[in-house]
Amino acid sequence: METIGIFYGSTYGMTEKSAKKIKKAFGRSKVDIYNLKDATIDDIKRYQNLIFGTSAWGIGEMQDDWEMTIDHLSDIDFSDRKVALFGLGDQKEYPESFVDGLGTLYCRLPDKSCVVGTWPIEGYDFYFSLAAKDGVFVGLVLDDHNQEELSDERILSWVKQLKKEFY
Repeated sequence: METIGIFYGSTYGMTEKSAKKIKKAFGRSKVDIYNLKDATIDDIKRYQNLIFGTSAWGIGEMQDDWEMTIDHLSDIDFSDRKVALFGLGDQKEYPESFVDGLGTLYCRLPDKSCVVGTWPIEGYDFYFSLAAKDGVFVGLVLDDHNQEELSDERILSWVKQLKKEFY
């Protein structure tokens, strides 16, 4: 089983907390976790199976560390890799731009054919999201402001799905 690399950007620690829960949910699988501000493109290149996480800032912006890194992803050949995405947002405060950071991260990936781990939009209440494509989210969506009680269950279900899609 190949080692999974989780890379996240986190300003106030919520995305970091979710990344650690995702790592724990993989159980005995080998998972390395990186705060993006301390990682390099060479760190990302070491993994065939990747998980990228971001929160949403403003209207459609990724977390700042992603803004500093996203353009360098074009230096990576994603043709033999799989990438899963997760994002945090607040559907009550920002229903018109819910988890847009996740959608922006997806849109700016140089190769979208490698993306796995879509997530159902059911169970959320929002008007619009850049992360919603073809009736699903492009990755796991967590709202720890309004649905924190659902996050652990969602993470466990998503990781179970990823174990099938990664291997």
